[in-house]
Amino acid sequence: MVSSGQLSPAPPGNPATAPAEIDTVALGDLAPEPRWRRPVLLDKDLLVLTTGGHGTAELDFRALPCRPGTVLRVRAGQVLRCAGPQLDATVVRWDPAALRGLDVDPDAVGSWFQLAGEDEDAVINEVSQLAVDCQRHRGVAAARGLLRHQLAVLLLRLSLLPERARRATRAEAATFHRLCREVERGYQHTRRVEDYAARLGCSVRTLTRACLAVTGRSAKQVVDERVALQASRLLAATDEPIARIGRRLGFSEPTNFGRFFTREVGVSPGAFRAARDQPVPGPLVRPLSPAEATGRQRGAW
Repeated sequence: MVSSGQLSPAPPGNPATAPAEIDTVALGDLAPEPRWRRPVLLDKDLLVLTTGGHGTAELDFRALPCRPGTVLRVRAGQVLRCAGPQLDATVVRWDPAALRGLDVDPDAVGSWFQLAGEDEDAVINEVSQLAVDCQRHRGVAAARGLLRHQLAVLLLRLSLLPERARRATRAEAATFHRLCREVERGYQHTRRVEDYAARLGCSVRTLTRACLAVTGRSAKQVVDERVALQASRLLAATDEPIARIGRRLGFSEPTNFGRFFTREVGVSPGAFRAARDQPVPGPLVRPLSPAEATGRQRGAW
């Protein structure tokens, strides 16, 4: 059993100097500042298993309830904050190369699960064993295959958990995920749905129909929300100047970026950044519904 989120430090004299491909840490180790004063922009993929306490995590500015047995799937590039000391959790983190060649799709795992019964026991046991082996075999090249397969089994188990029925057909879901991949490559350069339709070889109407079926939002809203999300991440988790963030996201003028962000988020970029040292208020944080956690959010951003 994983009794707390606290893991033993690496033994003295460890010859390994490079960051581990797969490792486990305590939740608090992710925050560079005490009490998660600001969100953390993550550079690795994570699974977060809550082992004690009750509280709320903010994943990309959505409030997620956490208690023992809660699992969060966090992707590199997302922002995370777990304000307050009331949560204990074990974090499994890995580089994308760790799963190369293995028959597992990490994007098939939803963003939020509340485990119970046999599923909870199995996931806890697998996380526990992975934590033990990461510690025991730290820096041992021969153990790399063991850790990779343990991680693959854990992700496969989570991907097989029941999920709610979706309204979208298989073709609509496939089109939506193709759009998401294309938007991920191009959102810094264009927000025009026509450009994405041309790249995917389909009509704007097809993209909009797929987005409405999967998310309830139009294709234009999906594209704009991706840009607004990246802007929110950079404003909250970095000190990069606002004008530079706007230029990175394809806005030639700071005023255009300001108008866009205010329309999408409800406050100006400056006000959003000023509020980052406090839990994000009002409409900027909302609970993640089960459908979003296991359906709409699966494989997106």
